[in-house]
Amino acid sequence: MTSAPVELHVVSDATGETAARLVQALEAQFPDQEFVEIRHPRIESEEDLHLAVNRMKGRPAVVIYTIVQPELRDAMRTLCRRTKLHYCDLLGHPIEAVARVSGMAARMTPGSRPPLNSAYFKRMEAIEFAVRFDDGVGRGLDDADIVLVGVSRTSKTPLSIYLGYLGHKAANIPVVKGIEPPPRLFEVDQRKIVGLTINADRLSEIRRARVRTMGARNRQYAELKEVYEELEVAEKLHRRLGCPVIDISELSIEETAHRVLRVVEERKTAA
Repeated sequence: MTSAPVELHVVSDATGETAARLVQALEAQFPDQEFVEIRHPRIESEEDLHLAVNRMKGRPAVVIYTIVQPELRDAMRTLCRRTKLHYCDLLGHPIEAVARVSGMAARMTPGSRPPLNSAYFKRMEAIEFAVRFDDGVGRGLDDADIVLVGVSRTSKTPLSIYLGYLGHKAANIPVVKGIEPPPRLFEVDQRKIVGLTINADRLSEIRRARVRTMGARNRQYAELKEVYEELEVAEKLHRRLGCPVIDISELSIEETAHRVLRVVEERKTAA
């Protein structure tokens, strides 16, 4: 018997993107549960809160809110308790904790953007680097902080861009059967090279979906025999490089990125 959908209500005084990311993480922890995400953005008054809460009364609902103004946060908490709704205040406690430790008052500005400081520009430069040196394009291996090596559809591109968002310059090299990797790959600092692999069945499934979506004619690309052969080529290359290999079959982009950073840091520290 399938359980009823759980409504995840995202209430925010801005767009609700911060809470929405938590909602995605929550849904991933309950793969057998159906969810309905409902957003209530741009909350500016207690009247707006009442309207939002009225949509949740008597529903199988969980409220996740990011509200900066203390008065509206208090009002939201009161309304949730009064209507017996399960709720999670994502900003309230962290803001109060940072204020106590730092001795500084928060700006209390809804939708505040991070400052355009050196860290911001470093991230932008790293993201541009990932795009410029995607799939072996260009000569970015020397300047890269990380070099990813794997067959097609092992998330090299999104992983490179996410690493860029974290401030790390990532280049990626595709492993293609019958095509030799660039010679420079064997000459750069080997400690920054990380191999990516994936379960053959999973890769075949991803490729079949890609073929259907793109209407590609090369169906051999998704066949298990082809997948096994490509993974064997990649395995041999990884051994030649002597690089650590991460299996991404069951990992999110975020999890993979943190594992990549950890192994690169460990190798550089150990040297």
